[in-house]
Amino acid sequence: MDNLLSGLIASKTRIKLLIRLFFNPQAKSYLRELAKEFDVSTNSVREELNQLTKTDLLKSEKNGRQIYYMANTKHSLFPELKSMVSKVMGIDQVIDSIVMRLGDLERAYLIDDYAEGKDTGIIDLLLVGDIDEYHLNDLSRKTERYIKRKIRSLVLGKDEFESFHAKMKNRPWLLIWEAKKHSGIGKPLKKPIALHS
Repeated sequence: MDNLLSGLIASKTRIKLLIRLFFNPQAKSYLRELAKEFDVSTNSVREELNQLTKTDLLKSEKNGRQIYYMANTKHSLFPELKSMVSKVMGIDQVIDSIVMRLGDLERAYLIDDYAEGKDTGIIDLLLVGDIDEYHLNDLSRKTERYIKRKIRSLVLGKDEFESFHAKMKNRPWLLIWEAKKHSGIGKPLKKPIALHS
């Protein structure tokens, strides 16, 4: 699946930037932070940031001495790039293979690295609802083989989630799925909502 973007884009740094900034559109990063995270020179990151900014795929804002870069959600290609990034990271498969088959699920969140668009190879899910954890583990194992990433899940009831939510203020969260109010059937969100980042 990683070949989806690498077959289209030659620059590995550009691919990492697209994944980092388009997966969670609320994410913002600055030059040195990105260079350190990608383990490349600041010059190579600067060159790619300049190219992506010139094409309006990224926008920038100054905050003190730092210039922060983020995805331009108003660009006509934003929905397509976001969809491609989700496929590369395996999130579409997680929703189709796990979240949609869990029964009485209210909400599904990505937490920590993936919520920030960092593809670390470990997908941390927070699932809220009354869920059969044995079935969840079985679905997770099958999906892991397909997406070549580890899936860790934390299952909480609605009341547990309310108290847990208060403890998670400094950790990034991204709502990726929510049940419709009356039918019990859910759908993936078109634009994930970042609760904390």
